[in-house]
Amino acid sequence: MLELKKGDNILEVVGGITNIAEARELFESKIDAVNLEKLKQIKNEEALIKVANAIAMCQPDNVFINTGSADDVDWIREYSLAKGEEKKLAKDGHTIHYDLPQDQARLVKQTFYIINEGEKMSSLAKSIDRSDAMVYIKKYMPGIMAGKSLIVGFYSRGPVGAEAAIPAIEISSSGYVLHSAELLYRNCFKDFDAEVDRAGLFFTNVHSEGDNTTENVPNARIFSDRSWTTTFSTFCTYAGNTLLLKKGNHRFSVDYATYFKVEQQLSEHMFITGMTGPGGRKTFFAGAAPSGCGKTTTAMVGTDFVGDDLAQFWINGSGTLRAINPEKGIFGIVEDVNREGDPYLMDCLRGDGTEVIWSNVLINDGVPHWVGNGEEAPESGVNFQGEWTKGKTDDAGNPVPMSHKNSRCTLIASAIANHATELSEDPNGVPVSVITYSGRDADTMPPVWVARNSDEGVVIGASIVSKATATEVGAIGVNRQPWANAPFIPGALADYMEAQFTFFNSAKFSESTRPVMSGLNYFLTHENRGSDGSGLLGEKKDVKVWLGWLELYANGDVDAISTPIGFIPKYNDLVSLFQSIDKEYPKSLYEMQFALYIEKIVARIDLQTEAYSKEADIPQTLFDVYAKQKSDLMELQEKHGPIVNVEQLL
Repeated sequence: MLELKKGDNILEVVGGITNIAEARELFESKIDAVNLEKLKQIKNEEALIKVANAIAMCQPDNVFINTGSADDVDWIREYSLAKGEEKKLAKDGHTIHYDLPQDQARLVKQTFYIINEGEKMSSLAKSIDRSDAMVYIKKYMPGIMAGKSLIVGFYSRGPVGAEAAIPAIEISSSGYVLHSAELLYRNCFKDFDAEVDRAGLFFTNVHSEGDNTTENVPNARIFSDRSWTTTFSTFCTYAGNTLLLKKGNHRFSVDYATYFKVEQQLSEHMFITGMTGPGGRKTFFAGAAPSGCGKTTTAMVGTDFVGDDLAQFWINGSGTLRAINPEKGIFGIVEDVNREGDPYLMDCLRGDGTEVIWSNVLINDGVPHWVGNGEEAPESGVNFQGEWTKGKTDDAGNPVPMSHKNSRCTLIASAIANHATELSEDPNGVPVSVITYSGRDADTMPPVWVARNSDEGVVIGASIVSKATATEVGAIGVNRQPWANAPFIPGALADYMEAQFTFFNSAKFSESTRPVMSGLNYFLTHENRGSDGSGLLGEKKDVKVWLGWLELYANGDVDAISTPIGFIPKYNDLVSLFQSIDKEYPKSLYEMQFALYIEKIVARIDLQTEAYSKEADIPQTLFDVYAKQKSDLMELQEKHGPIVNVEQLL
């Protein structure tokens, strides 16, 4: 069981400030009159002591308190430009940020949870003992902000007042980090004290890029102190490693839901979007997919887009699953973003009036370019490796693309035409009727299937697999990606899984409000389905069909075919949906997509069973579901052979 405020508070030990009197004395000596007056509006003493210790430890030349006012945000923008962290581009409000070549994705091998002796951890997590983390922080963080400004921002991870929203403090010497925070999170300076009182806790994040040199990247660390809900990040600038309000605090939210909010809340790596069905009906979805597996594209297919990355859930008094997006913006991968698949986002990226921070793309004459944008590519420019010309190769002779595979755009979500801004800011959240789980699966599961009950739904989430993507430095091969949340689950997977089974089986749901749980797979290939063709069996725009069918199914407008893995669509119901996106859907393609390849599915079940068998205390329910599915599949194979087509299922 996780215990909060257990063990040495590293920030306090290194900073040396132990009470509010010492904190206020330090503020008087280190902060100018203007910023001191701003900070006096914060009354929470625990928060003030945290800020004081960050100042005492990092020893900046000056301190800036960001209240979220227009003047304060302008100061942050100008500070980032003056430091060279960002540069202006041709379009007004657009800037470019480049990370160091070794720091353009999450540094998975340098990211650790700080733990106390005896704490149970996820087998997929890297941890460091509190004493060892203390040694590192004492060595590298004192004085790390010398010559820089320490910027403090107060944010809410969700609409202010929402049941599952948690306030947080972001402290950094990076203007780029705080500029990004203003686009991605709700500044709650005026509401911070009240929000801490409501939520009962807050998160703290301390980051400095140091001298920001290639030589120091091996020394970079991202530490998450679970007991003190405090993160530390050093010698890096990539937002996934430094904007700790994001994945750093998501880790704390997962812990909090798993150990302190069982059957009350979940914290997930999921998009939230709404689809408009017959008669103007709105049906909201939340869906998990590992980074680089189409999560943002799926979210933006919706008519009422809420968020593309994170979701906080709770069950309200009427037994409805509610969700908020802890973010108000998107930090999205831009590779393959184009007019065909992402028209709303492209309007923001190529139109006027939207503030955008670009990272690690090609810049030619002040204009950003990226791989897969569907536009004519320039012959030269500056990109994530410096000067670039078409045909350039790296030291190993490999072609250098014009943009990094993990290039990003950061912008406020309300700029996107299909963003449901009013709903997104509602502290009551949106009602979620459908949960989806997906990964990168070229050969096994069909494009869409529905769990027959909540236990099978949780197991779909537990069984996600995906190829490693460019979002993770140091990750290779094919990875199990439970719930697409595994990199952000600090505690034992057994504890998290038990919380999932408990939540989705809660008696607080009625049968009419319990969400449909389903799997999605966009990555089946011709080569793996007995076709003479090559490449993917589907297109990006097909996503609208799969979500459209789930919308109809969740509302009882269509029925489905029962299989050992769950329910799959009937052909005729899909034909009309494909017609709505001006596309033919031949029966032969349907058969290729929805035939059951028994041996591959059984191999997948065996892989997961073996892996989870190595974990302590995994709920027996998981193994029971796997065993039942495998038994039914083997019976089907005995009757029809290793490949079972839909007609045989009928």
